[in-house]
Amino acid sequence: MTSATSREPGNVLVLSLGGTIAMTRSGLDDAGVQPRLTGAELIAAVPGLEREAILQVEDVRTVPGASLTLEDVADLAERLNHAATAGVTGMVVTQGTDTLEETAFAVDLYYHGRAPAVLTGAMRPPQSPGADGPANLLAAVQTAASPAARDLGALVVMADEIHAARHVRKVHSLSTAAFASPGTGPLGSVVEGVPRLHFSLPRHPGIQLPLARPARVEVLTAALGSDGALLDGLEECVDGAVIAAFGAGHVPASWVKPLENLATRIPVVLVSRTGAGSILSATYAFDGSERDLLDRGLISGGRLDPYKARLLLLAHLRAGSDRAAITAAFDHRG
Repeated sequence: MTSATSREPGNVLVLSLGGTIAMTRSGLDDAGVQPRLTGAELIAAVPGLEREAILQVEDVRTVPGASLTLEDVADLAERLNHAATAGVTGMVVTQGTDTLEETAFAVDLYYHGRAPAVLTGAMRPPQSPGADGPANLLAAVQTAASPAARDLGALVVMADEIHAARHVRKVHSLSTAAFASPGTGPLGSVVEGVPRLHFSLPRHPGIQLPLARPARVEVLTAALGSDGALLDGLEECVDGAVIAAFGAGHVPASWVKPLENLATRIPVVLVSRTGAGSILSATYAFDGSERDLLDRGLISGGRLDPYKARLLLLAHLRAGSDRAAITAAFDHRG
């Protein structure tokens, strides 16, 4: 395999959204960090990055990851689609890790180009000992510039691991190894500056932009002893709901009738709250089991976690998809 230093450098577009990777203190020792650094400043902090690719930089947002919206992600995806059409080798997005897994999944829904779209961030601010932002940005650029990463859609690169947007999760609040792909493992890793992929994945059908209509989708999580009080009248507040159920798709018996009524009014998607593995379809038959709920009109979310299921449902509702198209989209991801 060709080394990172000997290949012809490609053109990589770096889009900065803010987040911990761009957060510094205002100068007061006891002040907390806030997003302040530009994309150009992030690049300048990585020795030798200019040897990896010809870089273009754009500052898109300067916000914490928690403040990003679907409109922000749609705008980002439009920029990525345009850049891919214009012929860039790859693209890198820096943002906050709070919502990195969700942004990556939403980008994967809206981005249709062949060039790699790589998202990265940092768990430690630039002024902290052992700051991980520079290493993550370097590995992200190396991945975006690699022909091996083409046709894989949106990727997340953190701690020298390459993750598929559909699988990646933030699994720790503080560790620099906070990102993992439960059930599958990473797609690959960056070794001596070279992305090495263990396997690839076929891309799922995308969703076209722009956002056609407003919509709201919320996640409700089953918990021991919960009576489902929040389900009553929920259809008056939201356009769709995701039920993060126990285990393989189970809820308390008190939830059954409210969920059945709700599913006649809005799309209701059933997923597991565990974060790994699929819900079942026909194993259990008690009131509130996966079989019972699917028979009552809930839509199977398959292997999707609650947050990705919410984004898929929200994206289709905002695109104006009908119930049949929404059900088909979840079936496709089975």
